[in-house]
Amino acid sequence: MQLYGEATRITIYIGESDRYQGGSLYMAILNFLRSEGASGATVTRALSGFGAHSRIRTANIEVLSSDLPIRIEWIDLPQRVDRLLPQLQRMVNDGLILRETVTVVHYSMGRSQDPLGQPASHIMREEIVTATTTTPVAEVVTLLLERGVRSLPILDQNGRLVGIITDGDLLHRAGLMTRLPLQSELPISQVHALLAALRQSTLTAQDIMTKPVISVRGDETVRAAVARMVKHNLKRLPVVNDKGGLIGMVSRIDVFRTIELHRSGSEDVDDAPHTGHSIGELMHTDVPTVAPTAQLEEIVRALESSRRRRVVVIDENRHVLGIISDGDLLRRSQQKYHPGLLVRLRNVLVGEETVTQVLPDAGERAADLMTTPVITVQPDTPLSEALQLMTTHAVKRLPVVDAEGRLVGLLGRASVLRGLLEDD
Repeated sequence: MQLYGEATRITIYIGESDRYQGGSLYMAILNFLRSEGASGATVTRALSGFGAHSRIRTANIEVLSSDLPIRIEWIDLPQRVDRLLPQLQRMVNDGLILRETVTVVHYSMGRSQDPLGQPASHIMREEIVTATTTTPVAEVVTLLLERGVRSLPILDQNGRLVGIITDGDLLHRAGLMTRLPLQSELPISQVHALLAALRQSTLTAQDIMTKPVISVRGDETVRAAVARMVKHNLKRLPVVNDKGGLIGMVSRIDVFRTIELHRSGSEDVDDAPHTGHSIGELMHTDVPTVAPTAQLEEIVRALESSRRRRVVVIDENRHVLGIISDGDLLRRSQQKYHPGLLVRLRNVLVGEETVTQVLPDAGERAADLMTTPVITVQPDTPLSEALQLMTTHAVKRLPVVDAEGRLVGLLGRASVLRGLLEDD
């Protein structure tokens, strides 16, 4: 199970003598959390304390109490907490429950000599947003926006996985003009306008979903999941049980974090990568570039000229200054709502030829639109180091530079995944 990054910590304060359905309350809470697949919980018994009743309870031998304070700490995914917390509130009749956001930097069952040989269920994410075949397209988009996810598994009435919806499906089959941004990237008025237009559609999830779905069983290895991702050029895979029921999702970044975790304790990062699997061989050399003074029209043309979906901003000596994606344009450009820009970015995403509508010059330049600073690697950088950089900085592509810092290529997650699979 994956637990990384932003998580929720629940702290419960009760008394040792508190009861629930004839047994101790703290054991009832532990058993409930375990039965519902929680990531784990810890119970501690205090030396002394008092609560709402202002009665001091102590383990002091002179005033021994049989009702010492108990603290239960549970850290888990926000979605799982949302699902289980109401029941905990019903169970705790007399006590205190706290909720706070924390950052998980490490959660593991131990390192393995063969991280790709463990079951896919060990690294999957279990709390998944889903929809059914009859869910209207407007509701599909609402779920994607509100939950901040890029794909939505579709289940039939028996809970079996029958399809999946991504940005590409919305672009190709639902008439969406550009890739779906995160809700935070859009003004609330734009969100309402988008949903209002989609509510006029009679399409349902069944009409726009991709089927059949490429998936992996929970008892298959991570290696099998990686091989399937590489073969079908997928960013994530649903994980199913032997009856086809959805039990989780595994993504490239989940695989990256797993490999990094299991290899970081024993692998020497100074070791040269194996011959034939270097960054120099895996990188793309046809990198679209622009100068920092480039106008929006030139930037979009550079995006259209390549399948890299990134434009690297370089100076006259090819030193990397920044990087621009379609998301950067949608976030920062003054013309982000220009119909011509939206159509052209959509066509870049779906691989369709664009009927050029020259974009007006609003005075903004590549230097205003780019993301900076840029994390770079060199052709002889070990794949393990590139993996760590992508994981730590949450980036999908790394510019590759020579010893003088001049751009020579672009390395993507899919290439790293393929190299690690071959290297294994």
